[in-house]
Amino acid sequence: MTSPRLPSRDLAPKAYAALAQVNAVLENSSLDRKFIELMFLRVSQINGCAYCVDLHWKSLVESGEDPRRLNSLITWRENTFYSEQERAALAWAESLTRLEQTGAPDTDFEPLSAHFTEQQIVELTFVVALMNAWNRLGVGMRLPVGLPRLKH
Repeated sequence: MTSPRLPSRDLAPKAYAALAQVNAVLENSSLDRKFIELMFLRVSQINGCAYCVDLHWKSLVESGEDPRRLNSLITWRENTFYSEQERAALAWAESLTRLEQTGAPDTDFEPLSAHFTEQQIVELTFVVALMNAWNRLGVGMRLPVGLPRLKH
């Protein structure tokens, strides 16, 4: 196993703790934990964060998620494994993660209101923003797959 570029948690413990606190708040939000993990996984796939993809895939499998459904997450638009609610959330997560390309258009935002409350839409947006932050740490610091789970 390789080592990270820098031990970010040790070198910036207050910033790390602040992100971890947002994580804890979202775990107790109105959104289902498995749903949050699914969003974390998709955002991590887009960002190419090997550590986070591995972490969230394992977490979802351990919580009873079907590995076939997870393996097809990257092709969620082309298969029938995902509900309309999940599809709206995945489209929003992708739009926010690819912000430079998309600008988060109304066409990605508007479908959310058919499936989520306003509070849940904001919480989902925090989920995506948080995972993008963690991914930038994971990729930037080269967190290796197999590194023990960092305590959030």
